[in-house]
Amino acid sequence: MATEIHPTAIVDSSAEIDEGVIIGPYCIISGKVRIGQNTRLFNNVVVEGETEIGENCQIYPFTSIGLPPQDLKYNGEPTGVKIGNNNIIREYITIHRGSVGGNGLTEIGNNNFLMAYVHIAHDCKVGNNIIMANAATLGGHVHVEDHAVIGGIVAVHQFARIGAYAMVGGFSGVGQDIPPYMTASGPRAKLYGLNLIGLKRHGFSEETISELKKAYKILFREKLTLKEAIKKVQEELPYTEEIARLIEFINANRRGICRPGSNGDR
Repeated sequence: MATEIHPTAIVDSSAEIDEGVIIGPYCIISGKVRIGQNTRLFNNVVVEGETEIGENCQIYPFTSIGLPPQDLKYNGEPTGVKIGNNNIIREYITIHRGSVGGNGLTEIGNNNFLMAYVHIAHDCKVGNNIIMANAATLGGHVHVEDHAVIGGIVAVHQFARIGAYAMVGGFSGVGQDIPPYMTASGPRAKLYGLNLIGLKRHGFSEETISELKKAYKILFREKLTLKEAIKKVQEELPYTEEIARLIEFINANRRGICRPGSNGDR
């Protein structure tokens, strides 16, 4: 498939455009941008700086990628953005380059669906197979693990983490880490048990879900300190891959862990 660049598009001579890329009307590509095979920029897309976009991505109108971070400490340092393959990036999305306060790179993995008006700030690490609904916003240095779902109009505080297979309900404010496999929601997000529907859809066994339910109740409903609760989980439950991921995530927290809301025993 031949590369197509619309006559109204402006493409920097230093950009690397692979075979099969389609760059639509009024797009602007500036700097050391690299765009992988069969990616399509529909129209009015801006990509700049040291930005790498993988293969088979779809980038919709009025999206901007690789612009400077909204960080007052940023002083033009050579930082970048790296985006993987098979991502759908809808209208009016902003993805900012990294900062020297992080590791200089904003990263997005593969097979993600980012809906309109999503914002991904500097130094964020977004994994694979993630859904972010309309106007979901990640502050700087946020980590989102694989298969997480973030609802519409959600704001995630800088340096917070959202664990694998977690789900954040719409119109929530996330100020602390949301552990893997959990559901959270609310203006100051609270935990509401396991993401049961998501776990079942991804093929988790009934046995695994049962063990995660037990771990959740020990960690968050028995009025133990996290240290005491983790010790009890390790002593009483089989140390499966899922339990290990959950414990490791909690132990690595920097901003604290979201706590349960009412009726949080699902």
